[in-house]
Amino acid sequence: MRHRVVVTGMGCVTPVGNTVDQMWDSLRRCANGVGPITHFPADDFPTRFAAEVKDYSVADYVDDPTRFDHASPNILFAIGAAKQAMADSGLSDGDFDPPRFGIYLGAGEGGQDFQRYMSVIARSRSDSNGDEDAGDTVDIEKFIRFGLETMEPQAELEQEPNRPAGHLAGLFNAQGPNMNCLTACAASSQAIGEATELIRRGDVDVMLSGGAHSMIHPFGVTGFSLLTALSTHNEDPSTASRPFDLNRDGFVLGEGSGMLVLEELEHARSRGAHIHGEILGYGSTADAYRITDIHPEGRGAIACINMALKDAGINRDELQYINAHGTSTKVNDKVETMAVRSTLESDAESTPVSSIKSMMGHLIAAAGSVEAIACLLAIRDNVLPPTRNYETPDPDCNLDYVPNEAREAPVQRALSNSFGFGGQNVSLVLSEFNG
Repeated sequence: MRHRVVVTGMGCVTPVGNTVDQMWDSLRRCANGVGPITHFPADDFPTRFAAEVKDYSVADYVDDPTRFDHASPNILFAIGAAKQAMADSGLSDGDFDPPRFGIYLGAGEGGQDFQRYMSVIARSRSDSNGDEDAGDTVDIEKFIRFGLETMEPQAELEQEPNRPAGHLAGLFNAQGPNMNCLTACAASSQAIGEATELIRRGDVDVMLSGGAHSMIHPFGVTGFSLLTALSTHNEDPSTASRPFDLNRDGFVLGEGSGMLVLEELEHARSRGAHIHGEILGYGSTADAYRITDIHPEGRGAIACINMALKDAGINRDELQYINAHGTSTKVNDKVETMAVRSTLESDAESTPVSSIKSMMGHLIAAAGSVEAIACLLAIRDNVLPPTRNYETPDPDCNLDYVPNEAREAPVQRALSNSFGFGGQNVSLVLSEFNG
């Protein structure tokens, strides 16, 4: 017997709003969440802007915020989004059996304490008198000694990608499966899909699932700059993320968290829970091609979408909306368009597609979970979020991208695509709940 999986709670912390209502209002208004980087001095970087979370404090969600003094931003974002989702679900200690309540996240690694790290590097280049050596060589013996004196052990622990899931288990007494996958940009969508499978086969009743990530730090921006993946539209950051537009030149880094409470249908019914929607289908494939490039013929993406539709038990003409991976890179947007056309065939022309990354940037591991929430909200309100900054059509990207304005349209089922570095592909089919 395959159990049905419904969504009973949602929460988020994003560059365009720190609650679900705030985020959805921003998306409907086609608001901009991109601006100059403030997390660190970025004046000398090729890309000097990002989509940062604003006006957020974990103190709004926990009684003792000092407990998280050494926590990385991904943990802090995860706590806020998860607290919102759990409150929205109405779950309390008496509503679940702790060993049958689990956590499955797609959370990225935490950020290094960059300034402290660089101070250790600098000291490791000093001569015996403490004067800075002009050379680039780091004395490993000194690095170890100074690191043991200077680095904060709790901060080193907290940067591990399993830490958000561990913290959430403790906060909510979730004693069931506790897992984290880090499959790049597909991570939180994959986490939702795998959490769904745990419920479907009867291993658990409830899963808290989603993602959290921030790569807006010197290492993250440097790495993506070396890959030439980021937009360098420094003169006007608000227009830098332009998925499917002819003049797109790369993605914009974002940060944040999205969390969903997934619940077995009868468990949700037994406590009278409000149901936001249903996880109807899940597909996961690998390109088996290159580490950074999507397969040029979209073979993994095509197989993934088809797998999700088959798992959902629906035909291609039963989709009313596609939330695209839509990163604003030349290759991704072209190949994703190709994949949609290949899978939907004649229905591709009439199926609206949009990318909310145009407004909030790319949340990397957390992107898919926030986009799944956007799909559920589109279904709830029959409103399609727009693709901001779409101005010049690209002959290789020739679908209906809902340009620049939200659109009212009936939506019963939506597809959410997440395609990650390493050739990871995940598609989710989300549906309105029909009892």
